Amino acid sequence: MKKLITNRRTFIKSSAAGAAILAAPAYLRSTAARASGTVNVWTYANFIPDDFKAEFEKETGIQVNVRLVDDQGKQFNLLAAEAPNPTADIVTVAGHRFLQFIESDLLSPLDTDRLSNWGNINPIYSESDWSTINGNKWGAPILSGAEVLAYNTEVVSEDEVKSWDVMFADKYKGQTAYIIQDMMSVMMLYLGYDGNMVEYKDDPEKAAQIVKETRDLLIENKDMVRKFYDSGAEVQQMFVNQDIVLAHAWNGPIASLIADGFPVAMTIPKEGSYGFVYTLNVTNNGPNTDNAYKLLDALLAKPEIGAQMTKASGFISTYKGADQHLTELERKASSFTEEELAGLQFFRAEANDMKYKLLDPAVEEIKAA
Repeated sequence: MKKLITNRRTFIKSSAAGAAILAAPAYLRSTAARASGTVNVWTYANFIPDDFKAEFEKETGIQVNVRLVDDQGKQFNLLAAEAPNPTADIVTVAGHRFLQFIESDLLSPLDTDRLSNWGNINPIYSESDWSTINGNKWGAPILSGAEVLAYNTEVVSEDEVKSWDVMFADKYKGQTAYIIQDMMSVMMLYLGYDGNMVEYKDDPEKAAQIVKETRDLLIENKDMVRKFYDSGAEVQQMFVNQDIVLAHAWNGPIASLIADGFPVAMTIPKEGSYGFVYTLNVTNNGPNTDNAYKLLDALLAKPEIGAQMTKASGFISTYKGADQHLTELERKASSFTEEELAGLQFFRAEANDMKYKLLDPAVEEIKAA
């Protein structure tokens, strides 16, 4: 059983578990990094499939130098230390971290006119509100993670999980679980509010009222919950032990259960949920910008490539039609219908300081109630 840690704040850091930041090889420390026949990519393990890399190098003569990263903060610090002349041409930034990189002038606005295959990305990912900042696109979405409603298919019906209401159904009392802080954002959405709290950034009283209403909802239904959990391994074990039949969870641990043949499925209910997107970004003043665009366009060329990325990484492909190149079991573990995806919103960071000042005490109050 894979042990995937899925607390929202640590999910980004741990999603490429086992990948270590590599010491900078010689070519990244020398002027050779600016040779026209190379492109330097900082990314997570398995995000650029080996077969694709070999084919691209053979067809173009461009050498793809991959440096593995395992943490958004470390990547930011490394790139900031090299500014204004980075060795990296492409970096991998989660959409809700864009502002930090953009405000530090580390990324170049993405010229989508140079990407003939841009239209191969599902617009749910490429055209969502998080993807455009200051009138510009800043990255090519490649993979996504989402908060889902997971359920035991031998006990809970597909019709029952069309709404988050099922988490509060008397028939499943004591058989549900969730991560409180992550659930708070989803429940704000369930109640009709902006779980990112960007809408209330200039209205702290409204923000406080919404958090209080959400807190009270979870306190009122606290007796429905078997356990407030912290890690993906915990929710996996609870499903396996049949301690629970319903859970709010990140898709990664549930995908692992599905792949292992356990009778569990996941969905995004009609009220929606939240997720994040990994994007490939062109650095500001990178040494091989032309080659960076050639690599990005090649990566976006075929849905088969998106499927390869999903198989290797475990994340959800953003490519149109990628699911058609997955087995039935792989589709169950890593894809959603268009109807489900229509309810998926994405984390944004603009109001995070205010949001977590309100959420953190509310979480403790729910635990103590």
